[in-house]
Amino acid sequence: MAAAYQDFFIEQSTDFSANVTLQDALGNPYNLNVFRVASQAKRSPYSTAPTFTFNTTIADANNGIITLKVAANVTANIPATTLVYDVLIQDIGSNTINRVLEGRLFLDPAVTSIKLFPNE
Repeated sequence: MAAAYQDFFIEQSTDFSANVTLQDALGNPYNLNVFRVASQAKRSPYSTAPTFTFNTTIADANNGIITLKVAANVTANIPATTLVYDVLIQDIGSNTINRVLEGRLFLDPAVTSIKLFPNE
């Protein structure tokens, strides 16, 4: 089964969070009660190291909703560019891994420096 495709726009130097509904080939949401989820972004599919790893959580297991997050201090250190990403799910019982989502990430450049905010 081919992975679904979705692009995202991320503003440099800001927190990014997106809720995504993962669906099977028939358009039904995955039941993620017995799954783990992981996602990384890279400059190209052939890059050896990720540019960053999303903080991934299952927001609503029964309806296949996951949350992808990356913090402002991470996006601040990435030059404005286009990246690729994918989302893998792993069945905890069988250890089967499937790619369920992929796409591009467009990083919009920031003007204001994140360093203007004091550390607390």
